Amino acid sequence: MPITPDTKDWTWVLTRPCPECGFDATAIELSEVGSYARANAGIWADVLERDTVRERPDDSTWSPLEYACHVRDVHSLFAQRLVLAMTHENPVFPDWNQDEAAVQGRYADQALEQVASDLMDAAFAAAEAFDAVPAEAAGRRGRRSDGASFTIETLGRYYVHDIVHHAWDVTRERD
Repeated sequence: MPITPDTKDWTWVLTRPCPECGFDATAIELSEVGSYARANAGIWADVLERDTVRERPDDSTWSPLEYACHVRDVHSLFAQRLVLAMTHENPVFPDWNQDEAAVQGRYADQALEQVASDLMDAAFAAAEAFDAVPAEAAGRRGRRSDGASFTIETLGRYYVHDIVHHAWDVTRERD
């Protein structure tokens, strides 16, 4: 069953801490993005070993497996956006509908071992890509089709918040 799409504009996390997960992306330096991606990948290996990994906590929340698939795809998406920003002048990033990706990719039916492996590979590839950005390129720009504009540095911050927030989604205590 599809989840009701999240239509929030999360770019505000670039200016203040997230009141939900508590993460402050404004404090992240570009040179730290790779380390966050690698550390976050390790969390998912444990999550994917849970007996309840395929269970949704409620009708409006993905299962831990679905979140893991999403995070795997987020790593790849942000690595692709980084390449675009590094190789083109102010590119428009291709749209990505995360909810459609979950349905089309059959996130809930994927093999746990494959997701764990692919997530780790995607996280480390994204980490290496961000690690390779020279400091003088941090201000290069790219934008989404909705008009949200990012520098490579803010793209990295936005990316880190996304993966940290989703780790919080699957590790927090629910009411």
